[in-house]
Amino acid sequence: MFSRGVCRFASGTGAYKTARGLTVPHQTLLVSRVCCNPAIFLPSCQKRRPFHSTTTTTPQSIKMAATKEYRLLALENPLLDIQAFGSDELLAKYNLKPNDAILAEEAHKPLYEELLNNHDAKLIAGGAAQNTARGAQYLLPDNSVVYLGGVGDDKYASILKDAVKKAGLRVEYRVEPTQPTGRCGVVITGHNRSMCTDLGAANHYGLDHLKKPEIWSLVENAEVYYIGGYHFTVCPPAIMELAKEAAAKNKIFILSLSAPFIAQFFKEPLDASAPYWDYIIGNETEAATWAEAQGHATKDLKEIAKLMANLPKENKQRKRVAIITHGTEPTLVAVQGEDEVKEYPVLAIDKSLINDTNGAGDAFAGGLCAGITEGKTLEESIHMGQWLAKLSIQELGPSFPFPKKTYEPGSH
Repeated sequence: MFSRGVCRFASGTGAYKTARGLTVPHQTLLVSRVCCNPAIFLPSCQKRRPFHSTTTTTPQSIKMAATKEYRLLALENPLLDIQAFGSDELLAKYNLKPNDAILAEEAHKPLYEELLNNHDAKLIAGGAAQNTARGAQYLLPDNSVVYLGGVGDDKYASILKDAVKKAGLRVEYRVEPTQPTGRCGVVITGHNRSMCTDLGAANHYGLDHLKKPEIWSLVENAEVYYIGGYHFTVCPPAIMELAKEAAAKNKIFILSLSAPFIAQFFKEPLDASAPYWDYIIGNETEAATWAEAQGHATKDLKEIAKLMANLPKENKQRKRVAIITHGTEPTLVAVQGEDEVKEYPVLAIDKSLINDTNGAGDAFAGGLCAGITEGKTLEESIHMGQWLAKLSIQELGPSFPFPKKTYEPGSH
């Protein structure tokens, strides 16, 4: 169920040297939300301008706060998905392949306007963690989720804000007027989808925004933090600020590995955040790549889940939970200090109902976060994630049906 796409660099050979001093080979990279998160790396954000508890359920303090607003705060890289049905002629015009994902060059920039003006495009608030935030808000009471990230000062930002407003998600974007809002053009031909991404302002989030009093007050108010791993390419200090706040205040810190290249090429900031993980989420490829990057010889996913769960931990009031999704195979869950790795079978679905598996992993994380935020048991939170993923794959793109469907314990 939780599929992954393939991201290829748009052009060039050899290696890509980032401004953070990292050399990344130009190679095929598996990603969680391919059209929204290709691998691109920019300078340190510091230089830019302007839960599982030791019991089986979430702490009672969160349960009692059922009417509290914006209990869940998410951070990553927002993009506007512009999805439309196209033709082979349209692909040829922009030198696109039927089933591919690239970073936009100048020749691709007119594609976004063409999709908007001539192809009845569907607009979706994209970016992996923003998909997850929308998914969590879909299940939670109104005004439960706030999302942070960077956009430009342009019409695409306005369209993006309108899209998230329809989803009921509150966003607090850092506006970078010198960069366009990140966009992902998706040309659908038959069962293929060609994705062309201009990340733009999404890679210009800075710690200055997080520390603004009006934003930091949202951080202090929230009980659960969700971080998409792609943000390690943008502003690791912002991730660490949230991690330390969570540990100091005994709040819940959830991290998604997001893509194999994060564990490979951003090992240092990822490792720095590891002691603060209350939940760590990844698919089978991301987990295996993490283990290899850490020097572990095992390829056994259950053993890898236990390795993740039992890393040293800063906040000892909570046991860490490691979650590995594995396509249509059962979801694996390891809890710190426990020998058993539990398996949770995914929910069955008729193949004829599957429309688009892109973003199913983001939807799973959204349902999981909703359950955690509401103080559900770990088992029910996993089930909520699987239920929401099942809904998502019946839609076009990483979206959810409206009018809303209501989750009930044991729903299939």
